[in-house]
Amino acid sequence: MTEIVLASASPRRRELLAMLALPFEVEKTDTDESVQPREAPADYVQRLSREKAEAGAVHHPEAVVIAADTIVVYLGEIMGKPRDEAHAREMLQRLRGQSHRALTGVSVRDGATGKTLTDLCDTKVTMRDMSDEEIDAYIASGETMDKAAAYGIQNIEFAPVAQVVGCPANVMGLPLCHVVRSLRRQGVELPPSPPLECRVQYGYYCTIAEDVMPGLTPTG
Repeated sequence: MTEIVLASASPRRRELLAMLALPFEVEKTDTDESVQPREAPADYVQRLSREKAEAGAVHHPEAVVIAADTIVVYLGEIMGKPRDEAHAREMLQRLRGQSHRALTGVSVRDGATGKTLTDLCDTKVTMRDMSDEEIDAYIASGETMDKAAAYGIQNIEFAPVAQVVGCPANVMGLPLCHVVRSLRRQGVELPPSPPLECRVQYGYYCTIAEDVMPGLTPTG
């Protein structure tokens, strides 16, 4: 059986990848996330995902390594993880009632061939008009510091998102359809329609699965 490694310490990415029902290991990587001069957001996340995949392969040279990087882009500005609580508050106040893009670069490296496939998922997200008091309570919960733009789409109590156009799993950090497509292109055998589990788990109908992987049978 092919060894599969997730080059990420994110609990959300582990949760999502587990839906594929494949055994995998987790390898936390340390990658410089600085933006290069004049680097476009889409180029940035794809480059970082490739670098994370290469870093994960250092200790697992024969494995299939999966890596991802997610950012929020608002008015052309890259919004990564907040530096502190004040920065998190500033981010959430800027985004409330507004639309932005969530971009995830996904790279899958095959240790047997040394080939890396990199993909991009782009989702439009509209935030609800949350109050300052709601923002402060969310920040006090401690859930903002490890998330791009200081929010988690899956938080039921705060519920920051009003509308998603595209892949919700992408906003959580790992668009499963894109991962499955790259794994199959790298020769990894998978169940027929694993992203359907994502729909069941998170209660939404995936609008992009058929485009990414033609032939899927929708299941509500």
